[in-house]
Formats: sequence, C-alpha cells, structure tokens
Amino acid sequence: METTEVIEIGKEAIFVLLKCSLPLMLVALLVGLVISLFQALTQIQEMTLSFVPKIIAIFLAAILFMPYMTRILTDFGQQLGQRIAGL
Repeated sequence: METTEVIEIGKEAIFVLLKCSLPLMLVALLVGLVISLFQALTQIQEMTLSFVPKIIAIFLAAILFMPYMTRILTDFGQQLGQRIAGL
C-alpha cells in the first residue's frame, strides 16, 4: 500500500467523522443558543438549565440520525473492505 493511499484513507476517515458528528453538534449548538438567549432574557442563571435540555436534545437527535450515521459508517467500512480485498 502506497503512502498516498494511506493518506487518502485517513482523509476519508476524517470526512466520515465530520459527517457523522455534524448533526449532533448542530443540535447541541442550536439548543445551547436558544437556552443562552432564554437565560439572558430572563436573567435565570441556573447551571442545570443549560445541561439537561442539551443532553436530552442530543440523545433524541442521536436516535433520529442513527440510520444516517449507520449508513455513512457502513459505506465507509465496505469501501475499506473492498480496498483491502483489492490488495
């Protein structure tokens, strides 16, 4: 296996990681933004107010986006298997 192939596989792995984590990170960002805005408007500075809704939203988003993330990971795994078989 050539060095360029290893670098290409590493680059694809990073993109797969970004594709899989992006939906969850966007949900966490949006929920955090809404809660921060709510806290700024009401002047409620409760620490659990920011953590609990984020955890629940990320959990629900993980369930919602699980088929998408599974498809991305299985496609990447199949591509790696084909490359290994091609050696």
